[in-house]
Amino acid sequence: MKLPDELFRIAEDIRTMRIRGAGRIARAAASGLAIVAEKYETGDRDELKEAILEAARVLVSTRPTAVSLPNAVRFVVLRGLNAYEAGADIAELREAIKTSAEDFIHNSKTAVERIAEYGARRIRDGDRVMTHCHSTAAVSVLLKAWEQGKRFEVFSTETRPRFQGRITAAILADAGIPVTMIVDSAARFFMESIDAVVVGADAVAANGAVVNKIGTSAIALAAHEARVNFFVAAETYKFSPETMLGTLITIEERDPAEVVDRDYLEQHPNIRVRNPAFDVTPPEYIDIIITEQGVIPPQGALMILREEFGWFTRSNLPDFLRGPPSPAHVTSY
Repeated sequence: MKLPDELFRIAEDIRTMRIRGAGRIARAAASGLAIVAEKYETGDRDELKEAILEAARVLVSTRPTAVSLPNAVRFVVLRGLNAYEAGADIAELREAIKTSAEDFIHNSKTAVERIAEYGARRIRDGDRVMTHCHSTAAVSVLLKAWEQGKRFEVFSTETRPRFQGRITAAILADAGIPVTMIVDSAARFFMESIDAVVVGADAVAANGAVVNKIGTSAIALAAHEARVNFFVAAETYKFSPETMLGTLITIEERDPAEVVDRDYLEQHPNIRVRNPAFDVTPPEYIDIIITEQGVIPPQGALMILREEFGWFTRSNLPDFLRGPPSPAHVTSY
């Protein structure tokens, strides 16, 4: 089975974080499936179905924590399987996959716009807002509030070790928003002067816990201690249906060389370096989750999951799309 080279380039870009951010990852995965539907050379509908499933396996193996990735793949693949089982010929099957991918990408972008509208209402004139890492949804909230004429200041953490917070700071500064960049460990130092924290999410569990970039939970704890509002901006496709069944979200650990250079590791072979990419913020530290469907308390996550993913426990998806990646699929170094 010779899948298009473009699919493997997308998968590698996701795995190596050249494509980063849960929304961009999800949209890239959807477009990867559309590429396979369009370019995989076969005249046999059964063979095309297997090619789509193999492409789905390749994509979901890249980043185990970003729930948006398997949710995007599920959305596209499930529609394709439904068309296949309804007797679609190969041209109709190709079109069903491509249309599903286009629908997901459109819905994803629309979701961010609606989140921006809802979230901007929570930002007030004169606020000092802290953010962590880079989230399209969180940034959109701040840009929308600024566009509405509200004037505020943002404190953006660098977000080590990949420094995604520098991306956030640059985007906000380019829009004219006053930005102060701080090292991650200074978050508690500045928290007493902060009015609200706005972050994104890579995954939301059924109990309202939020998985986001490493360091988020420490900032949430500092905000809780200082009685500062902690807001999460997250599209509903970042909610994890597996957690309705009691499955834990896998936390990805990445290459130690992202933290210290390889020369140091070679010089000090007895030092073990761990590099978890994400952590879990418990629901009691979260005030609200801002979704495209509206603002909910973290306890409302289960309601969203039941509405959005009620099909999950009874769908015709293959096993590898009905649970977390197997250990062989987990990116761990």
